[in-house]
Amino acid sequence: MARRQIGLFFGSFNPVHTGHMILANYMATRTALDEVWMVVSPQNPFKKAGSLARDHDRLHLVELAIGETPRLKASRVEFDLPKPSYTIDTLAVLRDKYRDYDFTLIMGSDNLASLHKWKNADIILRDYRIQVYRRPGQEGGELSTHPSVTVYDAPLMQLSATYVRNCIREGHSVRYLVPDAVAEELEKSGLYR
Repeated sequence: MARRQIGLFFGSFNPVHTGHMILANYMATRTALDEVWMVVSPQNPFKKAGSLARDHDRLHLVELAIGETPRLKASRVEFDLPKPSYTIDTLAVLRDKYRDYDFTLIMGSDNLASLHKWKNADIILRDYRIQVYRRPGQEGGELSTHPSVTVYDAPLMQLSATYVRNCIREGHSVRYLVPDAVAEELEKSGLYR
C-alpha cells in the first residue's frame, strides 16, 4: 500500500488569514500530497513570544478556517513539545507516531534561504522533502536547487497576520482578509483587540 504523503505547513497563524488558506489548499490540491496539516507553532525560535494569542485560540481559528475542507487538517503536535519548538524535533515525533506516512515540509522561499540556521538543517535536507512557494524578491538561495527541494509558483497575497491584528486593534473590518468563520469568531471573542 502506498504511504500517505503529508505536507506540514508550520506557522504561528496569529491569526490564520486568507493567504495561509490559499497556500495550504494549493499545496493540498496541486501537488502529490494527500493532505496538508497546518501545524500551529506555540513559539517559533526566531520570533518573540509576546504578541502571540494563546495556543488553543490560534488552533481553534485554524480549525474554523479549515471547516469541512477536504485534505486540510489542523495540528497541535507542537503543543506538547518543549518551547521553543524546533522543526527537527517535531518531525521526529511525527515520524515515530505515524510510521506509514511520509512528511514533507512546506515553506516560503524566505524560510528556505535561512534554513541553514535551523537546528539540524542537514538532517532535514537529507531525510525530508521540502515544497517551497516562491516569494517575490526571495529566491531561496543556493538551497532552491537542492535535490530535496521543489519550488512552486503558488498564488500569494500581500497579507500578513500583523496587518490583520493591526486592523482589529484599530477597529477596522477584517472581512475577506480572514475566512468568514474566523472573522465571526474574532468579532465574538474580542481576540487581538
